Amino acid sequence: MENGDCTIGPRTATPISKILEKSAFARHSMPMSSIFCCLSPSPYRPAYLTHEAKFEPFIAWAKGSESSLSAISASFFQNPDNLPPYAIQFVRQVNFGAIEAKRYFIPHPEATRGRIDFVEVTEQDLITGNFQKLNSYKNFKCTTHNKFFEVNLYQKDPVNRHHWRLNIARPASDIDL
Repeated sequence: MENGDCTIGPRTATPISKILEKSAFARHSMPMSSIFCCLSPSPYRPAYLTHEAKFEPFIAWAKGSESSLSAISASFFQNPDNLPPYAIQFVRQVNFGAIEAKRYFIPHPEATRGRIDFVEVTEQDLITGNFQKLNSYKNFKCTTHNKFFEVNLYQKDPVNRHHWRLNIARPASDIDL
């Protein structure tokens, strides 16, 4: 193996990357992103949400050709006074099929070049930070690769604006209006 190319069989063969360059699939596919399968997933049943401002930076980062995972540890949850404002769950699956991956991201506290970057964290980090899933999500579909993506929003102690209750454990009589 050289430079990520592999050859098949004991004799000299064409590297797989050279074969893919010539294939019809490679000519029509878009550059790879580290989060989405490519740059072509389109919104599936798009809607403008109350939390749109939280989804937009993540989608831009995830679709960006330079989006890469940060090597920073998920120590953001160790200080309860300095928790991230929200978290994103990214679910990747075969369209109408099995889930391939569930990943969690938080906005990096230090924006670079005016752009928000994201750090991957674990599900346990969200549990430790007492984050809860909101009923706020965006779906994307890639017909080229037969993939479906769900992007969910998590927040610490979210308020349900419809019922003005923090959660079921807090009775409505405790809320001052």
